[in-house]
Amino acid sequence: MTDKLQWEIYVPIFKNRYILRGLGIAIGIPFGILIAVILLVSEGNVFDSDTKYALLLIGALLLLTFIFIMIVYGGRYAPGFIVDSKGITNYTQAKQRKKNRIINSLLITLGLFSGNMTAAGAGMLANSRQVLSLKWKHIRKVKYDPQRKVILLRGGLTEKMAVFCTPENYTYVEAIIRSKVTHNTSKNRPMP
Repeated sequence: MTDKLQWEIYVPIFKNRYILRGLGIAIGIPFGILIAVILLVSEGNVFDSDTKYALLLIGALLLLTFIFIMIVYGGRYAPGFIVDSKGITNYTQAKQRKKNRIINSLLITLGLFSGNMTAAGAGMLANSRQVLSLKWKHIRKVKYDPQRKVILLRGGLTEKMAVFCTPENYTYVEAIIRSKVTHNTSKNRPMP
C-alpha cells in the first residue's frame, strides 16, 4: 500500500440504495409513525376530517425537502475518502462542506432563538459529522458490494461508514481493507 490513497466522488442521493436506506430510517420511520398515529386518531376517516390537512402538510414537507436537496446539493452527496496506515477517513468535499456549515449554523441559530433545542442539537450533531474516521483496529464488520462499488464498514455501536469507490479504485480499496481488517472482523463477506 502506498502511504495514502485519497479520492473524491459524487453519489446521487435518490438513486443510491445505501443513502436511500439511511433516509428511510431517518425520515421514513418517524414520519411513518406520525402518519400511523394520525390515521389511528382519525379512525381512518381521512377525507371527512381535518386529517387530510395534516397528511397534506406532511406530504408538502417531504416534497419541499426533496426540492431543497435537488436545488442546494444538486441531488448529489459529495464525499471524499482517505485510506492510510491508520484507517479510513470520510470527509465532505469543500464546496458541500461550506453549504452544510451554513445550513447547520442556521439550524442551530433558529433552534436557539425559537427555544427548539432539538433543532439546535441536530444542527450541532450534523456539523460535527463533516469528517469521520474509523481506525483499522476498530472495524468489526465489513460488507463488500462490488457491483455498486461500495464497502460498508462497522466498528462500535456508533461507528459506521459507507466507502463509495470509483470503478477504477474499487478493487484496490477492497484489497487494502481485506488485508487490514481480516484479523478482527466477525463478518468479512460480499453483499448478496
